[in-house]
Amino acid sequence: MKIPFEIDLKDKVVVVTGGAGVLCSGFCRALAKCGAKIAILDLHADVAKKLASEIVADGGIAEGFEANVLDKASLEAARDAVEETFGTCDILINGAGGNNPRGTTTKEYLFPEDLEKAQSDVVTFFDLDPSGVEFVFNLNFLGTLLPTQVFARDMASKKGCSIINISSMNAFCPLTKIPAYSGAKAAVSNFTQWLAVHFSKVGIRVNAIAPGFFVTAQNQALLYNPDGTPTPRTGKILAATPMGRFGTPDDLTGTLLWLCDEGASGFVNGVVVPVDGGFAAYSGV
Repeated sequence: MKIPFEIDLKDKVVVVTGGAGVLCSGFCRALAKCGAKIAILDLHADVAKKLASEIVADGGIAEGFEANVLDKASLEAARDAVEETFGTCDILINGAGGNNPRGTTTKEYLFPEDLEKAQSDVVTFFDLDPSGVEFVFNLNFLGTLLPTQVFARDMASKKGCSIINISSMNAFCPLTKIPAYSGAKAAVSNFTQWLAVHFSKVGIRVNAIAPGFFVTAQNQALLYNPDGTPTPRTGKILAATPMGRFGTPDDLTGTLLWLCDEGASGFVNGVVVPVDGGFAAYSGV
């Protein structure tokens, strides 16, 4: 892949949770281009190792590791394996997260008729599965907190370490239909600021990237019909995005590299950076 500019991450160990996902795989490739040793953590070891082999074939340094971000013991085992392979973590990217249909309503609005007669194909706010909402919240918030607990302890004894969380534009302005995901990402943004303060005396910077609209495995069904045509929701999103398109993983690379580079962003701490094509700036008129 081509990166917009290079930073020097030689000998730095970068741990990426959810590392084989659509967005985070791009992070792994970009940081490997800058000389970092990439530890790709993913729930599925096979896809993590496949990505690692592709990075190695392209001249980078990478290894895939199995890890469940909701299981501290699993994360600790991954940390031990990463340390044995590369050494202790310098940069942690908390990329694991996502939505789930069990935390999603069918309609954008609640209508009176939805209360009058239950419909098997309509999920209202009142029908949301509490366990589904809990899963989405835990995946995003605890899936950020637990890896930080496991990897940041070693980082606190080193210099120039950084944590980058992945928030969302949902954290600034909640989207219709996905209350669990919006609330969880708002928690990630708040947690980012809290961690930045908490870790400031041990020299760990903590920031977040808030992507706008990118097509991923989690939102594919909301954005495109089974036949590949865009859903009405896609039309609304693009109409509200001044740049008129979805983001691509490459659109996040520059912000990622800036936040990783101590020389470029060494006094940047506790910020959540939107990368959204102007979505947050547009009032709709």
